Amino acid sequence: MAKSPDVSAGVSSDVSPAVPPAVDDPTREYAAVPDPVGPDPAIPGRSAPDQAPVAPQPPRSNGFARLLIFTFFVFALLVATCLGLRAINVLPGFDNPFSDKTTDRSQPVLLQSMRDLSRYVAADGTFQVIVDLQESKENIPDFLVNRRTLFVGSGTVEQYVEFGSLAEGALKVDEQNKTVTITLPPPQQSTAALDMQKSYVVAEERGLFNRIGDAFRSDPGKQQQVYALAQQRITEAARSSGLDERARQNTERMLGSLFTRLGYSTVTVTFDTP
Repeated sequence: MAKSPDVSAGVSSDVSPAVPPAVDDPTREYAAVPDPVGPDPAIPGRSAPDQAPVAPQPPRSNGFARLLIFTFFVFALLVATCLGLRAINVLPGFDNPFSDKTTDRSQPVLLQSMRDLSRYVAADGTFQVIVDLQESKENIPDFLVNRRTLFVGSGTVEQYVEFGSLAEGALKVDEQNKTVTITLPPPQQSTAALDMQKSYVVAEERGLFNRIGDAFRSDPGKQQQVYALAQQRITEAARSSGLDERARQNTERMLGSLFTRLGYSTVTVTFDTP
């Protein structure tokens, strides 16, 4: 029977023993932990990374905000310094860059009408009225819907005699006795004219819904309503103020002085009944 060849005889006897595993090699108990940074070319045994890690960039908004705050601070400091130097007369020619500016863009005045007047203004009176006008809704609280205006109105009422409406035979002159008799129409009263330089709004209260509505639209008619009410009150008050009697007396004195200078000794002025 043939013998099997001896395999061990052909193997060299100088085979080195097995190399123990390195320290960094993974063991059988724990799996290898992936490197989050990637291979480092500075460490031997590692390949170069495919892409270098990108460092996080700071947000640009913070730098822009700081630049804006710094610019505003420098500008405010310069303005304050210039104003301070002007106050102590170091820079008297420096003007305030934030001073008020008024621009008049009014159009030329247009003449609408012209009329001849033959009236004699015998007296006038200046009146002042306080208008307290409130507009509200029933069954709704005032803090929701309410408009209350406290307005001080100052106006003038004129009392005049219209000489243009004299009837025929209203003037009778006696040259022999030097007497004059004049029959005039009764004095008339004009509508009150508000003086806007002396009229002003003291206070104004508005409900929540009124404030919201005024923010989106303006209603000049509300102020016009207050003005009209002030004119009406002043006109009514002038009728019972004795202005009519003052106008009669002043008219008599004016005509008496006029005809006396013309050489007439007796001047009689009468008024028709209204």
